[in-house]
Amino acid sequence: MASSDKTAGDLLSPAAPDPAWLEVGVKLFGRPWEFVKGVPSLDLLPDADRPEIAFAGRSNVGKSSLINALVGQNGLARTSNTPGRTQELNFFATANVALYLVDMPGYGFAQAPKEKVKAWTELVRNYLRGRPTLKRVFLLIDSRHGIKSNDREIMEMLDEAAVSYQIVLTKADKPNLRQLRSVITATYETIASHPAAYPEILVTSAEKGQGIDVLRATIAELCQVSV
Repeated sequence: MASSDKTAGDLLSPAAPDPAWLEVGVKLFGRPWEFVKGVPSLDLLPDADRPEIAFAGRSNVGKSSLINALVGQNGLARTSNTPGRTQELNFFATANVALYLVDMPGYGFAQAPKEKVKAWTELVRNYLRGRPTLKRVFLLIDSRHGIKSNDREIMEMLDEAAVSYQIVLTKADKPNLRQLRSVITATYETIASHPAAYPEILVTSAEKGQGIDVLRATIAELCQVSV
């Protein structure tokens, strides 16, 4: 269904995943997940021996909160009120499952030193270009604000690298229903012109648990996880 054909109900309630994958997602993220390592440079990357799912987004978009909600562990990904705290590629894994979750450095923090921003940008760009096991990047967008100019820059980088990415709207409990529908509609219109963008977006709230089950099932099916 084209984005312009979607009703308000469709926008807020995309097609439900296969119940079997919902169940796998519950089992996968009901397991204990652990921090593996922080990677400040590509030469320190773990072996590319399993699928990887990465999470990207502007500083303070709620990335750490979403990852913690995904795995059901409050302290796995560090949350902070200080923008730009995540300065490395942070890898997480669970025992006996061939899958990495990767928390990418936040972007768009204007007050960060230029040399640090440049280093983060190069790390992310080179990771995206050269990681053969990267299955998809989930690009987090604050549902109160929608896609901003620095988000578009990352989308263009992902398009250029031919890396599949999917928009995840965060903090969906914050705007009112009219505002949320407006942002969802605008987001669909934007991704229509981006070749590497997956055509469905996910609407989530880490605080309320909205959409977390769908995100879990999406990852489980994408990586064909067996638990």
